[in-house]
Amino acid sequence: QVQLVESGGGLVQAGGSLRLSCTASGLTFSNYNLAWFRQAPGKERELVAAIRRSSTYYEESVRGRFTISRDNAKNTMYLQMNSLKYEDTAIYYCAAKPFSSGNYYLPGGYVIWGQGTQVTVSS
Repeated sequence: QVQLVESGGGLVQAGGSLRLSCTASGLTFSNYNLAWFRQAPGKERELVAAIRRSSTYYEESVRGRFTISRDNAKNTMYLQMNSLKYEDTAIYYCAAKPFSSGNYYLPGGYVIWGQGTQVTVSS
């Protein structure tokens, strides 16, 4: 069974840091583009960061504050979030798509999703 499981969300004050993890099972992890999306209340889900092998993409509002990485040996992807802002509050989802499903920095084609983890930043 293909599965992605996020962890690491929580409540943090503005300016603080969190690290999200996404562990995969049931797929050949190294053959997939990986991404973090988020959805805030009343807003559409947006692509936050993505990674293909060592190439990375960041949405403009998080560039310089967030770092995406992957450890293929552990079937795990990470999102290090620093200098968190109130507007980063959202449910964060990890997602995967095969390399053959298009460019990793485009939101389309991500077909495997985790259940989401809540990140709340207090102002």
